[in-house]
Amino acid sequence: MHIGTIGAAAVAQAIATQAIKAGHQVTLSNSRGPDTLADTVAGLGTGARAATRKEAAAADIVLLATPWVAVPKALAGLADWNGRILMDATNHFLSYAPDFRRDDLGDSSSSEIVAGLAPGARVVKVFNTVMAKGLAADPAEHGGKRVLFISGDDANARKTVADLVTSFGFAPIDLGYLAEGGRLQQLGGPLAGPYLTQVN
Repeated sequence: MHIGTIGAAAVAQAIATQAIKAGHQVTLSNSRGPDTLADTVAGLGTGARAATRKEAAAADIVLLATPWVAVPKALAGLADWNGRILMDATNHFLSYAPDFRRDDLGDSSSSEIVAGLAPGARVVKVFNTVMAKGLAADPAEHGGKRVLFISGDDANARKTVADLVTSFGFAPIDLGYLAEGGRLQQLGGPLAGPYLTQVN
Protein backbone atom coordinates (compact mmCIF):
# COMPACT_ATOMS: atom_id res chain seq x y z
CA MET A 1 0.00 0.00 0.00
CA HIS A 2 1.11 3.55 -0.71
CA ILE A 3 0.63 5.90 2.27
CA GLY A 4 1.01 9.66 2.03
CA THR A 5 1.46 11.91 5.05
CA ILE A 6 0.36 15.50 5.48
CA GLY A 7 2.74 16.46 8.25
CA ALA A 8 6.10 14.83 8.90
CA ALA A 9 6.81 15.30 12.60
CA ALA A 10 6.98 12.64 15.33
CA VAL A 11 3.59 10.95 14.77
CA ALA A 12 3.97 10.80 10.99
CA GLN A 13 7.50 9.44 11.34
CA ALA A 14 6.34 6.80 13.80
CA ILE A 15 3.61 5.61 11.43
CA ALA A 16 6.04 5.72 8.52
CA THR A 17 8.46 3.54 10.49
CA GLN A 18 5.77 0.93 11.16
CA ALA A 19 4.49 1.09 7.58
CA ILE A 20 7.90 0.54 6.04
CA LYS A 21 8.58 -2.38 8.39
CA ALA A 22 5.32 -3.92 7.17
CA GLY A 23 6.35 -3.52 3.53
CA HIS A 24 4.34 -0.43 2.59
CA GLN A 25 5.59 2.64 0.70
CA VAL A 26 5.42 6.08 2.34
CA THR A 27 5.49 9.57 0.85
CA LEU A 28 6.02 12.29 3.46
CA SER A 29 5.20 15.96 3.13
CA ASN A 30 5.29 19.04 5.31
CA SER A 31 4.55 22.75 5.00
CA ARG A 32 8.17 23.64 4.26
CA GLY A 33 8.75 21.50 1.17
CA PRO A 34 10.33 18.14 0.35
CA ASP A 35 13.90 19.43 0.44
CA THR A 36 13.59 19.92 4.20
CA LEU A 37 12.81 16.21 4.68
CA ALA A 38 15.99 14.76 3.20
CA ASP A 39 17.43 13.69 6.56
CA THR A 40 14.09 12.29 7.73
CA VAL A 41 13.67 10.20 4.59
CA ALA A 42 17.26 8.97 4.80
CA GLY A 43 16.66 7.90 8.38
CA LEU A 44 13.53 5.97 7.45
CA GLY A 45 15.35 4.16 4.66
CA THR A 46 14.10 2.27 1.63
CA GLY A 47 10.39 2.72 1.12
CA ALA A 48 10.27 6.38 2.11
CA ARG A 49 10.40 9.48 -0.05
CA ALA A 50 9.55 13.15 0.29
CA ALA A 51 7.17 15.09 -1.92
CA THR A 52 4.87 18.07 -1.98
CA ARG A 53 1.69 18.12 0.07
CA LYS A 54 -0.44 17.66 -3.05
CA GLU A 55 1.63 14.67 -4.18
CA ALA A 56 1.40 13.03 -0.76
CA ALA A 57 -2.35 13.65 -0.68
CA ALA A 58 -2.72 11.68 -3.92
CA ALA A 59 -1.59 8.42 -2.28
CA ASP A 60 -3.88 5.41 -1.85
CA ILE A 61 -4.40 6.29 1.80
CA VAL A 62 -3.34 9.51 3.52
CA LEU A 63 -2.36 10.32 7.10
CA LEU A 64 -3.19 13.74 8.52
CA ALA A 65 -0.70 14.40 11.32
CA THR A 66 -0.41 18.14 11.82
CA PRO A 67 -1.09 20.41 14.79
CA TRP A 68 -4.81 21.15 15.05
CA VAL A 69 -4.36 24.85 14.28
CA ALA A 70 -2.63 23.90 11.00
CA VAL A 71 -5.37 21.55 9.78
CA PRO A 72 -7.38 24.04 7.66
CA LYS A 73 -4.30 25.20 5.77
CA ALA A 74 -2.97 21.64 5.45
CA LEU A 75 -6.18 20.48 3.75
CA ALA A 76 -6.84 23.62 1.71
CA GLY A 77 -6.49 23.56 -2.06
CA LEU A 78 -6.27 19.80 -2.46
CA ALA A 79 -8.06 18.07 -5.32
CA ASP A 80 -11.29 16.18 -4.62
CA TRP A 81 -10.57 13.10 -2.56
CA ASN A 82 -12.86 10.89 -4.66
CA GLY A 83 -13.49 8.48 -1.79
CA ARG A 84 -9.87 7.97 -0.82
CA ILE A 85 -9.18 7.39 2.86
CA LEU A 86 -7.89 10.17 5.10
CA MET A 87 -6.61 8.90 8.45
CA ASP A 88 -7.00 11.64 11.05
CA ALA A 89 -4.37 11.46 13.79
CA THR A 90 -4.91 15.00 15.06
CA ASN A 91 -5.86 16.15 18.55
CA HIS A 92 -7.63 19.48 18.97
CA PHE A 93 -5.04 21.29 21.07
CA LEU A 94 -4.93 25.05 20.58
CA SER A 95 -1.76 25.27 22.67
CA TYR A 96 0.62 22.93 24.44
CA ALA A 97 2.67 22.90 27.65
CA PRO A 98 2.64 24.73 29.93
CA ASP A 99 -0.75 26.17 28.88
CA PHE A 100 -2.68 23.22 27.45
CA ARG A 101 -5.86 24.49 25.78
CA ARG A 102 -8.42 22.63 23.70
CA ASP A 103 -10.51 24.00 20.87
CA ASP A 104 -14.26 24.32 21.44
CA LEU A 105 -15.74 21.92 18.89
CA GLY A 106 -19.36 22.73 19.58
CA ASP A 107 -21.63 19.83 18.65
CA SER A 108 -19.12 18.18 16.29
CA SER A 109 -16.38 15.66 16.85
CA SER A 110 -12.93 16.77 15.75
CA SER A 111 -12.89 14.32 12.85
CA GLU A 112 -16.28 15.52 11.62
CA ILE A 113 -14.67 18.94 11.33
CA VAL A 114 -11.76 17.39 9.43
CA ALA A 115 -14.23 15.64 7.11
CA GLY A 116 -15.86 18.98 6.36
CA LEU A 117 -12.47 20.34 5.28
CA ALA A 118 -11.76 17.35 3.00
CA PRO A 119 -14.79 16.93 0.70
CA GLY A 120 -15.03 13.45 -0.76
CA ALA A 121 -12.62 11.87 1.73
CA ARG A 122 -13.57 8.86 3.81
CA VAL A 123 -12.20 10.05 7.15
CA VAL A 124 -11.09 7.51 9.74
CA LYS A 125 -9.95 8.62 13.19
CA VAL A 126 -6.88 6.61 14.27
CA PHE A 127 -3.39 6.96 15.81
CA ASN A 128 -4.44 9.83 18.08
CA THR A 129 -4.78 8.04 21.42
CA VAL A 130 -1.17 6.84 21.75
CA MET A 131 1.86 9.12 21.94
CA ALA A 132 4.36 9.08 19.08
CA LYS A 133 6.91 7.03 21.05
CA GLY A 134 4.23 4.39 21.65
CA LEU A 135 3.34 4.33 17.97
CA ALA A 136 7.00 3.89 17.00
CA ALA A 137 7.69 1.14 19.54
CA ASP A 138 7.15 -2.57 19.07
CA PRO A 139 3.35 -3.09 19.30
CA ALA A 140 3.84 -6.36 21.17
CA GLU A 141 3.73 -5.91 24.93
CA HIS A 142 2.74 -7.88 28.03
CA GLY A 143 2.03 -10.98 25.96
CA GLY A 144 -0.39 -9.14 23.68
CA LYS A 145 -0.67 -6.25 21.22
CA ARG A 146 -1.11 -2.53 21.89
CA VAL A 147 -4.63 -1.37 21.09
CA LEU A 148 -5.44 1.36 18.57
CA PHE A 149 -8.99 2.70 18.26
CA ILE A 150 -10.67 3.38 14.94
CA SER A 151 -13.81 5.28 14.05
CA GLY A 152 -15.31 6.49 10.79
CA ASP A 153 -18.55 6.82 8.90
CA ASP A 154 -17.64 4.33 6.16
CA ALA A 155 -17.45 0.68 7.22
CA ASN A 156 -15.19 -0.33 4.32
CA ALA A 157 -12.75 2.47 5.11
CA ARG A 158 -12.64 1.39 8.75
CA LYS A 159 -11.92 -2.18 7.61
CA THR A 160 -9.09 -1.00 5.35
CA VAL A 161 -7.51 1.00 8.17
CA ALA A 162 -8.01 -1.88 10.61
CA ASP A 163 -6.17 -4.17 8.19
CA LEU A 164 -3.37 -1.61 7.89
CA VAL A 165 -3.09 -1.28 11.67
CA THR A 166 -3.02 -5.07 11.97
CA SER A 167 -0.20 -5.25 9.40
CA PHE A 168 1.81 -2.96 11.71
CA GLY A 169 1.27 -5.41 14.58
CA PHE A 170 -1.29 -3.40 16.59
CA ALA A 171 -4.74 -4.60 17.69
CA PRO A 172 -7.47 -2.39 16.16
CA ILE A 173 -10.79 -1.85 17.93
CA ASP A 174 -13.61 -0.45 15.80
CA LEU A 175 -15.69 2.16 17.64
CA GLY A 176 -18.14 2.85 14.81
CA TYR A 177 -19.18 6.25 13.52
CA LEU A 178 -17.34 9.54 14.02
CA ALA A 179 -20.19 11.16 15.95
CA GLU A 180 -20.06 8.46 18.63
CA GLY A 181 -16.75 6.62 18.35
CA GLY A 182 -14.83 9.72 17.39
CA ARG A 183 -15.90 11.45 20.57
CA LEU A 184 -14.80 8.48 22.66
CA GLN A 185 -11.26 8.54 21.29
CA GLN A 186 -10.69 12.23 20.64
CA LEU A 187 -8.86 14.50 23.06
CA GLY A 188 -10.83 14.64 26.30
CA GLY A 189 -12.69 11.41 25.58
CA PRO A 190 -12.45 8.39 27.88
CA LEU A 191 -10.28 6.43 25.42
CA ALA A 192 -7.73 9.17 24.75
CA GLY A 193 -4.53 8.47 26.63
CA PRO A 194 -4.67 5.08 28.34
CA TYR A 195 -2.44 2.37 26.88
CA LEU A 196 -4.42 -0.82 26.50
CA THR A 197 -3.19 -4.25 25.46
CA GLN A 198 -5.25 -6.95 23.78
CA VAL A 199 -4.17 -10.37 25.05
CA ASN A 200 -5.13 -13.40 23.01
